[in-house]
Amino acid sequence: MTIDKTLVPGENTGPQAAASAAALAVTPSRWLIAVIRETRPRQWPKNLLVFAAPLAAASLGRNHGFAYALLAMFAFACASAAVYFVNDVVDAERDRRHPVKRNRPIASGALPAQHALVLGALAVVLAVGAGVLIREPRLVEAVSVYLCLQFLYSFRLKHVPFLEVLLVASGFLLRVLGGAAATHVKPLSIWFLLVCTLGALGVAVAKRYTELTSLGDEAVRHRPVMRWYQPGMLRIVQLLIGVGMLATYLMWAASETTAARPWHLASALPLAAALVRFGVLTARRSVRPVEDLITRDALMLCFEVAWLVLFCAGLYAA
Repeated sequence: MTIDKTLVPGENTGPQAAASAAALAVTPSRWLIAVIRETRPRQWPKNLLVFAAPLAAASLGRNHGFAYALLAMFAFACASAAVYFVNDVVDAERDRRHPVKRNRPIASGALPAQHALVLGALAVVLAVGAGVLIREPRLVEAVSVYLCLQFLYSFRLKHVPFLEVLLVASGFLLRVLGGAAATHVKPLSIWFLLVCTLGALGVAVAKRYTELTSLGDEAVRHRPVMRWYQPGMLRIVQLLIGVGMLATYLMWAASETTAARPWHLASALPLAAALVRFGVLTARRSVRPVEDLITRDALMLCFEVAWLVLFCAGLYAA
């Protein structure tokens, strides 16, 4: 089986390209491009999770709830950018030995480490300040917990097996909770929270599985904690999480109002198809980010759109 080492758009193709990027004179335009790339634009869609609670509740909560949700999205975008800046400074030497990560702006030299740390500090201020601006302590708490956990992950906890996977997954769940806090959507269904938690955990496990299968023995050099994982074990865990996510989704759908229930139960079908497709895609050896499998595969997008249509139809019927 061949390994797909196709890079994401905008990334270079090897160590020579990385070295060339470092050798280029730093200009304002190149610096700005490097900063934007460092914030991982392809990861920005995950911040849409702040709309998950309002969507599931069929309500934007407080007056001008959409604007508050956008502010929560901005807060988590800044928070995640701060984590990327700091994490990539810490991992710069290790990233330079990775087939794809060596082309990241800090590892390649396109963005100086000192600049990244200053930008990271600014991003932290903006992230926490968003909650302070609207006087919403629960959003401040969600963003602060996210930052603390992710910085602990970057400096120490990334080397603790199994716990590090839970910390990666926690970032997704905290976005959901932050969106609920900003819009005053409550109470949150326990089944809804379980669906979000299992979905986040499934993505985190898939990240480790694809990294381990694509890099093989080299995976331990790039991420020492990988020595504790086996592909077969991760694959079984991913399957169990997928089954658990579908079961909890059905429980949530069954608890909905009479009018919405048939639509939401029907939406479990494209969700199941999407989970199966995700399993097929992650089984392929690839160094591409797992997020690309969710957002750039045509068949996966068809399943996601079908799920969204049925889900929204249930909200309209309710």
